[in-house]
Amino acid sequence: MAPQRFHEQFDQIQRSMPDIPLAMGPDDSAEFFYEKGVVLARDGEEARLVEDTVRTHFTEATGLTADSVRRAGPETNRSGITRIQVGDPGHGDRRGDRAVANALRALREPEGRAGRRLVSRNHVVSIAVNACPGDEPVPAPLTQGANPAPAEAGYDADTAVDVLVIDTGLMHDYRSYPLLAHVQGDPQIKETDAAGVLQQYVGHGTFIAGLVAAVSPNTEVTVRNTLNDAGAILESDFGEALFAAVDQNGWPDVISLSAGTTNGRTDGLLGVEGFMQALRGQRTLLVAAAGNNASATPFWPAAYADLPDYRDVVLSVGALRGDGEHGACFSNHGAWVKAYAPGERLIGPLTGFDAPTPYTYQHSTYDACRFGFTYSCTCQYPTHTGVLSQQGANSTGKPDQVMFEGFAHWSGTSFATPVAAGLVAAYMTANKESDARAARTQLLAANTEYAEVRGAHVPALRPPTWRPVPVVPLSAPA
Repeated sequence: MAPQRFHEQFDQIQRSMPDIPLAMGPDDSAEFFYEKGVVLARDGEEARLVEDTVRTHFTEATGLTADSVRRAGPETNRSGITRIQVGDPGHGDRRGDRAVANALRALREPEGRAGRRLVSRNHVVSIAVNACPGDEPVPAPLTQGANPAPAEAGYDADTAVDVLVIDTGLMHDYRSYPLLAHVQGDPQIKETDAAGVLQQYVGHGTFIAGLVAAVSPNTEVTVRNTLNDAGAILESDFGEALFAAVDQNGWPDVISLSAGTTNGRTDGLLGVEGFMQALRGQRTLLVAAAGNNASATPFWPAAYADLPDYRDVVLSVGALRGDGEHGACFSNHGAWVKAYAPGERLIGPLTGFDAPTPYTYQHSTYDACRFGFTYSCTCQYPTHTGVLSQQGANSTGKPDQVMFEGFAHWSGTSFATPVAAGLVAAYMTANKESDARAARTQLLAANTEYAEVRGAHVPALRPPTWRPVPVVPLSAPA
């Protein structure tokens, strides 16, 4: 059995944030990552209350002093969030941060403010949710064609639905794929390393744009490279980055977002509270990935879809496995996931159209499905050995390298999300509906297809041009 990918990915993300010490949480478990020594609070009076309360709770037993508590960032921004340093981020290790835990305990029930959260960890928001994607990309021949295949509807600039993809940027050769010829946005930052090998997660945004355009060709897709650097960003920066992404072209009809984090709570992320309130005042629909934790724990921002104020504002999307009849092994699930779309071994554009481009696998596949499923899941197939799994003095395997020549197979709720976003956009075009939120409601109400996920029957959004992938039982050769 390969080492836990969560720990492998922790190292990868920590390298992308070398100046920000990170820990796993909550406490000594491993459900999310967060910044050590820092908590978040709302600007102004609440930030001052947090400072004062934390200061009074530190004692000699904690090893901390009142001087450890101070502002650690700007006091005002559109997100309305202040970073407060509550301890030395150099203390302890990746297994948790005592100073942050003490701060959270100190602010549990401040007098007169019961029921309103005042403080939060500064979580890492990532496209590799649970710090682990459904799988890594696998080369697919161009002759196999995209899956979903491009719909027959044409592109009309006057009626096209505006879709904003907030992700990694566009690969340099993306226009070589005709379906993306009119897609615009930011370039991918640093596609390859010094040896010309693709970096991890590059092409993620390009692949997503290809899925949107395939399901709904009549879309004006813009891709923003908000989530470079291993696809990770601190919660304290995430809300501001979301505002920046919509600033350039205004609020679109649909936002496709394949990133998030758990936080052990049911009331959202403090760091994106300002953005979500602003979103609610617009007509934009946020289509958000439910995450790849194979868990029922709410994953944010997708889980906003289950909060009363956001039920018409957010569509949370889980992933179906290759046959489209059941949930994918990695997909999050639960009542807060409002729809499921194909998300396993989809085929779309990545890179290598101009010239073959190498990629070295980061994670090794497992001997058995790490989520306990009994089909040949993405944890196991296709088999490969990865760099991160083979580090150390006792490593015996050599990481596998492949060549991309345009198309890739890729899995994750990251990719079920743009499929669902594309279906909303296609519905808008077909029904001349100008309101994406109304289209979401009408699409789900008209849907008659379902799948089984963890014993529950859930709405299944399957594009007409999507081809099911045969599921291989464990007893059969992979």
